[in-house]
Amino acid sequence: MLKIGAALCTVVLLSVVATSVFVSAETPQEKKQAGPPKAAVERARKTVKMLDHIYKSSIVLITDKYVNDENDYPAGSAFVELFKSVDKKGWHKVRLIDLTGEPYESENVAQGEFEKQGGKQLKAGKPYVEEIIEKDGKPYLRAMTPVPVVMKKCVMCHPHYADVKKGTPIGAMTYVVPIE
Repeated sequence: MLKIGAALCTVVLLSVVATSVFVSAETPQEKKQAGPPKAAVERARKTVKMLDHIYKSSIVLITDKYVNDENDYPAGSAFVELFKSVDKKGWHKVRLIDLTGEPYESENVAQGEFEKQGGKQLKAGKPYVEEIIEKDGKPYLRAMTPVPVVMKKCVMCHPHYADVKKGTPIGAMTYVVPIE
């Protein structure tokens, strides 16, 4: 009887230990491996698409209505300043980068592998590129969208765009949006 009781206690004890190790080891790893919830990633994608539409539509509208010659302040330059302000507030990061190899400003070039490879994919015809990253323990959606020449006025500041085939991306918008 004593042997059965000791054996039963050993089995129970091993079960408790195994269960606690299994639970404590599995739960944090599952959270790390699973990444952010799908619904949160979808919200971040929707935010990127909304921002992309607002920023691009605004640049085109301002260029159309207020940029009439080479002496006028370019809408793209105004938005670079806006993007810095948005970043400073901590909302998200957004950059306008060149994909032609002839940037308007030297800082408007691809930085890092994601932007370099994303730029190649956009130039090859892909309409959107993304990846999920983690910074300071928080998830973010990095995304890129193409910027084609859409108006004749674009070549006032960028004469090297004059011969670019319609629809070809000459630049990209890059985003880093928190996944919440």
